Amino acid sequence: MSNLKYATRLLALALCAGLAPAALWAQTVPPRPRPAPAKPAAKPAAKAKLGAPAKPAAKAPGAPAKAAGPAVRYAVAFPNAVHHEARITATFAGLPPGPLRVRMARSSPGRYSQHDFIKNVYYVVATDGADHPLPTARPDAYGWDVTPGADGTVVFHYTLYANRSDGTYAGVDAQHAHLNAPAVFCYALGLENRPVEVQFNALPDWKIATQLQPAGEKNTFSAPNWAYLMDSPTMLGAQQVRTWEEDGQTIALAVMSPDTPAAVDEYMQRVQQVVREEKAIFGELPTYDFGRYTFLANYLPQATSDGMEHRNSTSLTAPRDLQGANALSNLGTVTHEFFHAWNVKRIRPKDLEPFNFQRTNMSDALWLAEGFTQYYGELTLRRTHDYDDAAFFDKVSDWVSERLNSPGARYTSAVGMSQQAVFADRGASIDPVNTANTFLSYYYYGAGLALALDLELRRDHRATLDQYMQALWQQYGKKQANFAPTRPYTLPDCQRVLGEVAHDTAYAGQFFRRYVYGHEQPRFAEDLQAAGLAVVPTHQLALGEQVGFDPQGRCLVAGNALIGSGLYKAGLDVGDQLLMLDDKPLRAPADLDAVLKRHAPNQIVSAQVRTRAGAERAVQLLLNETASVQVQRTEAGAKTPLTPAQQSLRDAWLASQVR
Repeated sequence: MSNLKYATRLLALALCAGLAPAALWAQTVPPRPRPAPAKPAAKPAAKAKLGAPAKPAAKAPGAPAKAAGPAVRYAVAFPNAVHHEARITATFAGLPPGPLRVRMARSSPGRYSQHDFIKNVYYVVATDGADHPLPTARPDAYGWDVTPGADGTVVFHYTLYANRSDGTYAGVDAQHAHLNAPAVFCYALGLENRPVEVQFNALPDWKIATQLQPAGEKNTFSAPNWAYLMDSPTMLGAQQVRTWEEDGQTIALAVMSPDTPAAVDEYMQRVQQVVREEKAIFGELPTYDFGRYTFLANYLPQATSDGMEHRNSTSLTAPRDLQGANALSNLGTVTHEFFHAWNVKRIRPKDLEPFNFQRTNMSDALWLAEGFTQYYGELTLRRTHDYDDAAFFDKVSDWVSERLNSPGARYTSAVGMSQQAVFADRGASIDPVNTANTFLSYYYYGAGLALALDLELRRDHRATLDQYMQALWQQYGKKQANFAPTRPYTLPDCQRVLGEVAHDTAYAGQFFRRYVYGHEQPRFAEDLQAAGLAVVPTHQLALGEQVGFDPQGRCLVAGNALIGSGLYKAGLDVGDQLLMLDDKPLRAPADLDAVLKRHAPNQIVSAQVRTRAGAERAVQLLLNETASVQVQRTEAGAKTPLTPAQQSLRDAWLASQVR
């Protein structure tokens, strides 16, 4: 019998026997305290900004948020964890007359695309405070309308399927639970300003790590409002926890991993270095809302590689342990996500305020919010000596090469790439798209701009990108109220601050006009030369990267042909097959390699092809090279000695800033 049929039959039997629907939950959910009678609020609560619909219901449809009332209480249990299910009970008390509009979020903080978390919610039952069934309607695909009873209480039960432990969704199994709040907790329109309590019925030996605040009762936590809950991931399981004090605040590292305590201790020391190095960039830590910041590090084999920033914590997930190169890979996510505690969680674009949980969230500024963070994540690893020069310059090579190779970057600005995040940020679609020719990730786009800007400030303006970030922090990030920035920024704000830091408003205007609003390519070679670095073409033939062999030995065009490439000019595209190249049959990768080794870049060879429609024809194929480069020290091999100015700039750029 299917789960759905089983649940339906249980419900029918309960009703026939005169049992309330909530009785179905009695065996799996711990008894919950009865909601206290509603008390009139002494005064309206202050409005929250970050995602809280204190303005028009977080831009969600429905009534605007009302003043705070009795806390919304959630109970979370895991009676069927082995099959990735959690049981959630939400209690809404002190309700006014009229339907209660219960919804699930459709987007999540730090993700800008749409996810529709309701697809993993089922077995929904609503009762009043005495377990009497309540009428429930489904007005649309994203929630339910429930008519409260005479006691003004709705108790809303549902089952959640959770089988992806990452920064967006939720993962539950017999070993752990990794819960991203928008994927887990329903909410009620109009009650977003109420305080929240969450009780976890954790399995034996499970610890709980979260930025939510302990609420007195065992395994019970609180949030000041719904928006704060939505920004608060929770990790449950057997954990190794390390804490230390940093400038009067507590930093916690909670790790779920098969590693030994000694390995976790060593990793903690590396995380400490990251915290101090990034603090030095801004000059201080943020004031965490409750004096504590927590790294939620889920390094279990079943985790999915991801990272997600939050105000007072970060979600770190990867199926890697803490051994060797794996530890460095994990640390790369730490450097990126911790930098977000300043850049994007507090230094925040105005077009993301308040965050809309019922649709996509488009921003013009992700080249700065994400791209500059990408740059500093890698630079931090060089400054902590987790990278040597060669490893960091490999990252620089990637940023430059991605920009040079991208057809889309020739036509689309940093603003335009940022706006595409609503489709590119793990948004789901099944129809083919032409992103290879139209999109360059705002991570790479912005990292390249940060690189160019940092070097130009150092070379020409006796300033640094660190100073620019400090200025943004002081003017737009440091002052917070109601768990949100009091002064989110616009792009004209960023341009003005750059002019102040560079002491050159004309330069700031030119930079934004060319590279932010425009799509000019930064002068990477000229900028890197200031640090004694050369941009050296790799002279790689592009064809080897653009085709691949399937299990049947067919050489197929593996993706959309890039504008300007030999494949594009020959009229070939994804799914077309190369039968012969330079009169040689192509049946295995070695056949292709042998042909390519005999030819220099930009030679033209004959090719026999079969289109995906089945037609065969002969074409002349240009063997173009990629635009990829390798950034190298000019003094490598004693070719060009460094000047004192180049040496000084490079040393100041890459050295630790911790004093």
